[in-house]
Amino acid sequence: MSSLAIITARGGSKRIPGKNIRPFLGKPALGWPVEAALNSACFSEVMVSTDDEAIAATALAHGATLPFMRSSETANDHATLADVVKEVLDGYAARGKTFDSVCCLLATAFSITEVSLREAFALLEVPETDGVMPVVRFGFPIQRALYMNERREVGFMHPEHRLTRSQDLEPAFHDSGQFYLLKTAAFASQGRIIADRMRGIELPWYAAVDIDEESDWQRAEALLSHLRNKT
Repeated sequence: MSSLAIITARGGSKRIPGKNIRPFLGKPALGWPVEAALNSACFSEVMVSTDDEAIAATALAHGATLPFMRSSETANDHATLADVVKEVLDGYAARGKTFDSVCCLLATAFSITEVSLREAFALLEVPETDGVMPVVRFGFPIQRALYMNERREVGFMHPEHRLTRSQDLEPAFHDSGQFYLLKTAAFASQGRIIADRMRGIELPWYAAVDIDEESDWQRAEALLSHLRNKT
């Protein structure tokens, strides 16, 4: 099965300038997912989709390919990941190249590993599966979530679970923000990153690193540095 890895890394980050190539634990940010994808040996090709020349140079230096640059239409703040994936697949198709599966990896997925990528590919082979994504378990049952209104009044969002024991509630998960592995045919027909028949692999809580502010970056670097020094 042929598979394409797409690391999405547009330029022009406003809150953290140069985020996608800023050094993180001694390596440019996008170097982490690029090297994990290459080391997994799961992909026929590992490419970076970017509109930025500095990002392009960094991607090539870490072993990724860059057969074409991202268009202005998919490099703005309103373009979705699905828009980027479609543009890349169309670009390859125009060059006579197609893939059975496609994996969209986020450029700041610092905690991504080749192990989780291989696990995702194994799960993709399960019948009636359109795609696989890594998820993280919520630390507290969301069925007992609270609301607080403008008067600071607090109450249960689901009053029926006011007295339900935590261990009797179904666990809930959220997107880890690392990658989305899809069968290309499913993406072509559905046009979505999270497909109809999506399966998940569970990752530990620290694998979900959302980088929006400078404090997020510093916290992620301190956490992952600590965890790697322990192993």
